[in-house]
Amino acid sequence: MQNQGYTPAQASAVAKLPLKAVHKLIDERMIHPHRLRVGREVQRLLSKEQLIYLRLEAEGLRLLPLAIRREVAKAIEASPNAETLLLSGSRALAIQVKTARQEVKLELARLRKAQQMVVSDPEVMQGTPVFRGTRIPIDLVAEMIAQGASIEEILEGYPALDREKIELALFFTVAFPRRGRPSRRPWAKQRPLRVTRRRRVPA
Repeated sequence: MQNQGYTPAQASAVAKLPLKAVHKLIDERMIHPHRLRVGREVQRLLSKEQLIYLRLEAEGLRLLPLAIRREVAKAIEASPNAETLLLSGSRALAIQVKTARQEVKLELARLRKAQQMVVSDPEVMQGTPVFRGTRIPIDLVAEMIAQGASIEEILEGYPALDREKIELALFFTVAFPRRGRPSRRPWAKQRPLRVTRRRRVPA
């Protein structure tokens, strides 16, 4: 899929811009994704240059007037290797692109690594995405992180994982969101960590 483009969810994770904001920019035709038909559905896929633009939006470009933002989006598409953009409509305004491009490159590497650590097999947990070589659902670990569990606590409960995999769990679930209610997932009733209860001391 990466050769053809990136989904809005993947773009959201890489650019660190809320998914709702990504969809809004597409709907407002600020960026023009490539459309790919998959079965009965049509996917909207974004280019690497568009991810760089979204990263600039996350860094504050969204505070500028709409006309300038449109000009930036077009300029990045036209000059994908430019480090600085000098806007024709306002020569006093220069947009630095180099840092955003480097950040997107690093996040795309994380995206590939996250994909490689996960497998979905109908014979394992009914196809629930799990960490490769385990039966540990990645969604479960991501939810634990979202609820405030520390990496050390998760490692204690799941020694088969390592720090890097745990750190990528939430990133993966943002980039590859699953449909359906959590209660219908096969691991939903599973207890993630060992719980130690203290006995009450009689008063």
